[in-house]
Amino acid sequence: MRLIDAEQTAALLPWRPLADAVMRAAVERAEGRLQAPLRSSFALSGDDRLLLMPASDAHYASVKLVTVNHGNPALGRERVQGEVLLMDRATGERLAMFDGVTLTARRTAAVSLAAALALQVPAGERLLIVGAGAQALAHALAFAAVLAPAWIGIAARSRAAADSLVATLAAHGVKAHPIDDIGAELGRCGLIVTATTSRSPVIPDALRPGVRVFAVGAFTPAMCELPAALVQRAAVVVDDLDGAKEEAGDLIQAGVDWSTVRGLAQAAELTGAGERPVVFKSVGSAAWDLAAARMAWDRLSAC
Repeated sequence: MRLIDAEQTAALLPWRPLADAVMRAAVERAEGRLQAPLRSSFALSGDDRLLLMPASDAHYASVKLVTVNHGNPALGRERVQGEVLLMDRATGERLAMFDGVTLTARRTAAVSLAAALALQVPAGERLLIVGAGAQALAHALAFAAVLAPAWIGIAARSRAAADSLVATLAAHGVKAHPIDDIGAELGRCGLIVTATTSRSPVIPDALRPGVRVFAVGAFTPAMCELPAALVQRAAVVVDDLDGAKEEAGDLIQAGVDWSTVRGLAQAAELTGAGERPVVFKSVGSAAWDLAAARMAWDRLSAC
């Protein structure tokens, strides 16, 4: 079994090929050729959790293990730790273990990117990102690499956090701007990413016609990044319909009509949404871990 560290994992998962790999997995899953049950979550102590996410296709099986230990930062350790194990389905042979935090960050942003490509989002839109954590960084890098936004704004809970992410992006060759007033920018942006764990909406329902919103932060029924009015008037796409019904607080709290919600494989059906906003809600799935791991393994094996 090959052990792949964070730097190697990132290098094996370039953005556009990874977005294409995710969309292929979405189609396979819709056709029943890829299986990914809902994640299992176990309490460790207090709010600390152990998460288990398995998936399989005709050739591979994968499992991601993630621990969330909230006391770790005070000990100088990472709050979230994880790994993704890829196996040969026929023999059970362990093929590779990838850095789970890196793979998760990249595949989550690639899922949003796959949705944006399916929705035929044009290059050169203005992009506003709300949040300054790992997913805000990953989405900024992914969208910058493929969609070439004309302008990127970063809004965060504190100006210091926004400034820090802007500096990190600059080190990656991506220019962004810290934003203090979200409302002043919303009407000018065609792309919005929310990447927070907020329990109340982080943007108002005052968006540009035809805006595409990628809500990726909230992952429990109690969390909610989007106003209910926006969700209720938008066309809604989710990465994982079963998972969204259990975990997508933005949609659950808005009382969304699930019969109208499309999965990622059907996102292209909304290219004619016109001036209606489109909300893409991501809660995560082991299917995307498998898509990333098998792509990384193929690239690794070709070296």
